[in-house]
Amino acid sequence: MNLLSNLIPKKGSKNTSKRVGRGLGSGKGGTAAKGHKGQKARSGAPIKRGFEGGQTPMARRLPKFGFTNIKFKTTYDIVNLKDLARVTGDINPETLKASGLVNRGPVKILGEGELKQAINVKAHKFSSSAKAAIEAAGGKVEVI
Repeated sequence: MNLLSNLIPKKGSKNTSKRVGRGLGSGKGGTAAKGHKGQKARSGAPIKRGFEGGQTPMARRLPKFGFTNIKFKTTYDIVNLKDLARVTGDINPETLKASGLVNRGPVKILGEGELKQAINVKAHKFSSSAKAAIEAAGGKVEVI
């Protein structure tokens, strides 16, 4: 079996690791590529995951329960009943955006003001007073 005795690894696939800590002539200097002093330069076990140099770790500083991140809070664009009088036809978030009453995001209708005509309103949320006023005027309320 002449072929097996001639097998060699592909060029560049086998690298010999640099022998550190072997003096100034090794190419890594007297510090063995660990820098000068400090915790990472010392011998011993590696630093544990989450260790912050003696400072109270993040896992212990943060609350474990009862914490609500306001970054994910749903904010509604608010429209009052008095503003709905300016919009004609069926009212939904698209018509409110076209009329300039809302910018973006979900819409909530509040009950400030009076409603004189019957209108059909589609929105993401309604206050109880707004719902009562729209239905009292003969309109319909639909939650999206």
